[in-house]
Amino acid sequence: MHDRVTKALAGYPQRQSVRGLGVIPDTQTIHPIDRHVGQQLRIIRIHSNLSQTELGHKVDLSYQQIQKYESGKNRMSASVLYEIANCLNVPISRFYDGLPQAGSELVNGGLPEIDERIAYLATSEGRRFVEEILRLPPRLRTRTFALIQVLTGDDEETVG
Repeated sequence: MHDRVTKALAGYPQRQSVRGLGVIPDTQTIHPIDRHVGQQLRIIRIHSNLSQTELGHKVDLSYQQIQKYESGKNRMSASVLYEIANCLNVPISRFYDGLPQAGSELVNGGLPEIDERIAYLATSEGRRFVEEILRLPPRLRTRTFALIQVLTGDDEETVG
């Protein structure tokens, strides 16, 4: 197993943490798995209706640290991942959903990106957008959708 991890991390520059907490990714290169786990954390946190500050308070971390985990800039230790998973009431494996199975080849040397639409919905802007759209009456919602299609040049589909 150690050999597989070493091979998976090969090619990602490493630097020593200034606090001596171990090897962390170079700030210029974020390992795809760290990015994926961070994106999953963001999606689960927002789905749980928690801000970065609220989650940070629950697991005794700053919102800045949660932000760094979500961006993949900092790696989560096993204990932090365990605490966050318990706080969010999800199994640890949930953070790895969507990753290729061990031993399978990575597509183009990287990991599949989380669907752009899901990632957008996980942002505060995306969430506000959906909340505001849902406040509209159904007929106005349909007209708004038609307007968006015209604005994006995707007005070929008919709106029902």
